[in-house]
Amino acid sequence: MPLAMSEESDENVDFEADRELGDVAAAQAKIKKLRGQLQESHAKRDEYLVGWQRCKADGINARKETLAEADRRVERMKLGLLEDIIPVLDSFDMATGSEAWAEVSDGWKNGMEHVRNQLLEVLSRHGVERFGKIGERFDPRMHEAIQEVDDVAGDAHSIVKILRYGYRIADKIVRPAQVIVKAVHNT
Repeated sequence: MPLAMSEESDENVDFEADRELGDVAAAQAKIKKLRGQLQESHAKRDEYLVGWQRCKADGINARKETLAEADRRVERMKLGLLEDIIPVLDSFDMATGSEAWAEVSDGWKNGMEHVRNQLLEVLSRHGVERFGKIGERFDPRMHEAIQEVDDVAGDAHSIVKILRYGYRIADKIVRPAQVIVKAVHNT
């Protein structure tokens, strides 16, 4: 004899003894009810799955954004440090270009030039490139022409004097080089 189960709410499956079902119509009604409950369970499962997937995607996107923001912050800090160091290098260049530099002892000159070269090497290791050379062709994306002169040797639009070196990181110009350029002769 089959065991009778206790009565449950409409939301839960209600198993009754076979003798209580009575006939085929009652069995079909019970199957229909069970199928409805199964479809409802599947719909809830799909809803929870979609919610979980959305939450997982949001977590992945938040992590990517956090990493990208950290990279941007590092880049801003790197540029800030570079902007603080560039004037120090400019001071070295002004000192070595002054008339008084000729009167300084060779040992002192070598020491100061060594310190400047160390700074440039550190910047180079971190992807910073110093640019601006006499004889280079003037490029308005990289150079700032302070003056044009006619009475010097060299090709037209070539750099004849560096007033201040330029600096870049990869393809980004941090500061253009200030230069004096050989003027174009219009004949």
